[in-house]
Amino acid sequence: MRIAFDYQAFCRQSAGGISRYFCRLADQLHACQESVGVFAPLYRNQYLAQVSGALVHGTYLKSYPPRTAEALVAFNRWMSRRQVRNWQPDLVHETYFSTKSVAPVGCPVVLTVFDMIPELEDAARDCAADELRSTAKFAAVARADRIVCISERTRQDLIQLFGTPPDKVSVAYLGCDSLPGAGDEAESRPWSGRPFLLYVGLRAGYKNFETMLRAIASSSRLAGDFDVVGFGGGAFSASELSLIHQLGFREGQVRQQAGDDQALAHLYRAATAFIYPSTYEGFGLPPLEAMTQGCPVICSDRSSIPEVVADAGEYFDPDQPESIARAVEAVVYSQAKISSLADAGRRRAALFTWERCAQRHLDVYRSLVSA
Repeated sequence: MRIAFDYQAFCRQSAGGISRYFCRLADQLHACQESVGVFAPLYRNQYLAQVSGALVHGTYLKSYPPRTAEALVAFNRWMSRRQVRNWQPDLVHETYFSTKSVAPVGCPVVLTVFDMIPELEDAARDCAADELRSTAKFAAVARADRIVCISERTRQDLIQLFGTPPDKVSVAYLGCDSLPGAGDEAESRPWSGRPFLLYVGLRAGYKNFETMLRAIASSSRLAGDFDVVGFGGGAFSASELSLIHQLGFREGQVRQQAGDDQALAHLYRAATAFIYPSTYEGFGLPPLEAMTQGCPVICSDRSSIPEVVADAGEYFDPDQPESIARAVEAVVYSQAKISSLADAGRRRAALFTWERCAQRHLDVYRSLVSA
């Protein structure tokens, strides 16, 4: 089977989860002896630069010149349309949302939908249905012959919000990349060595970081015994720093840390537990990463998170600080619970491989091409 991936993710992202997913998928499909072509004539994606050159039809630019991004995206669309037509694929997998496709006339199109967060937020503001369906995302979904969602929750949201026929939408769970192996574990505790609770990623809005802080501050035991480390997401904002002070945390007790995958792996291994208070996720990769490292997961019971974590986590209601505090206390003060969740997490995480992800995509591709 000849499988083409279009230019979009690799020209719009220099790095990021969407482009990483397509690169891992392309590599795994190639390993399955499928004929794969990635068509991005002038791309700036660092992950694609690491994919086998035999698969990539394009040239890597470390960055685009200032104020040329949209013009180069348009050039990539024009040029890749010609390249794809000449390559004669059996199907085209579009890597982002556009009103126009590079697929040749009559060639089947597959599209991946990662989440429906903007549409859910619009629906919560009572936006009209025609407004929800006036975007490039809706146009791409309507045009595609098959949709792949990365969780059942995302699939159900797509069907509800866009009216997409259920038999047009399949689910393929993501794989989890291996984090670096053990190095100098002391690097993970560059502070006093106090036990800490770990949070990873962006913090605003539905990520619910502030509610988690309120929960920890509400428990005299947790506030007295643990620090909180937020990895990534940028430096704390003025409002976050103000809240941390108002909640009575000691100076330096709540810290933000940046770093690479090795630094993150160190933190997962050193943390007493990982907390994930998000109220919505299209998939939820950080809990899966934590489980691969044997870090106990304490998480929200909402959206796709239980699909990923299953019985390998301790759950809470993310809208209720007291529920969060109870769940954290139930884990961190029980060595038996810590060990049980760590073991269950490793077993659960082992199910999420890129090989399985690729095989699920092949099922979708084959059913579409044979039809």
